[in-house]
Amino acid sequence: MGKSIVGLDLAANTIRAVEVADADKARPTVVRFAEVPTPPDSIRKGEVIEPNTVAGALRQLWHVGKFRTKNVVLGVGNQRVLSRDLTIPKSSREQIRESLPFQVQDMLPVPVGDAILDFYPVSEAAGENGPVLHGLLVAAIKDAVLANVKAVQLAGLNPAAVDLIPFALSRVAVTRQQLTGTVAMVELGAETTSVVVITDGVPQFVRIIPTGGNDVTKLLSARFEIGWDEAEAIKRHFGLGGTARTSDDARAVAVITESSSELFASLRNTVSYFVNTRPGQAVTKILLAGGGAKMPGFASALSDHTRIPVAMTDPFAGVARGRSITPDALAARGTAVAVAFGLAVGSKAA
Repeated sequence: MGKSIVGLDLAANTIRAVEVADADKARPTVVRFAEVPTPPDSIRKGEVIEPNTVAGALRQLWHVGKFRTKNVVLGVGNQRVLSRDLTIPKSSREQIRESLPFQVQDMLPVPVGDAILDFYPVSEAAGENGPVLHGLLVAAIKDAVLANVKAVQLAGLNPAAVDLIPFALSRVAVTRQQLTGTVAMVELGAETTSVVVITDGVPQFVRIIPTGGNDVTKLLSARFEIGWDEAEAIKRHFGLGGTARTSDDARAVAVITESSSELFASLRNTVSYFVNTRPGQAVTKILLAGGGAKMPGFASALSDHTRIPVAMTDPFAGVARGRSITPDALAARGTAVAVAFGLAVGSKAA
């Protein structure tokens, strides 16, 4: 078994990590995974607010998970990360990175010096002055990324790379599994929902929506005047398809439906925008990941809103398992740890 690396998902409710050996090979091996609760108010929308507190949680996570490596890949994917279509003259990757700051300043909401920039090529075409590359500009606010890196370093870990969460998910749920056609990958997190549209394994479009599963829990807690844990339990029990036996049950389902309506509208509009701006690339399926996507009735409700078939993704199909990993364990937690797994897969273990 080759060297391993850990994908690390820093989320508002839970910090998750997956150790993968042979991460850049066709058949990677899931060696171990673990998760710990996120300390209250230490991470907000994917951004570390209290680096020392998060570092303590990471040390606990490494103890619980018995991870054998300190090399980690971090994910970014919140409202401080943006993706835009960009067409540039064809050149080497090094030349592209050097020229990006001079080409994209007008596309950014902050000074170019405050952002970390990258370009993801999608296709090549002939331009008026020679070959051009069509692709995606990815820009992350530097402070947000550096805060996460600092927490990892304070925990004694080595941040080997930083990756965009939608790209990581598309890699394991679509590209690795050789799905053809145009599909949308939706990851419903606690505070944000990411969408990436992929055609024949290549990401074409990315959007990050500032709404997640916590919004439902928050509204339930306020309307019923109950604690967070009780509201979370109600959400997970009834969801959007639960059977209401009492008037309070019916009220709970109504609140969940009300809170979810804005997210469904955003997802429908996101898919419609992609289809309308790219004639001939109709989205044929929506794949779901993230803990929030397992809420009862979510998949069928999203299908009703978008009129597109919706299914849960299986990012671990075809992977090898370490001795301590059982199929039941992956089936139970696979959706929740898909981001961390995707961050590790395709990386180069140091």
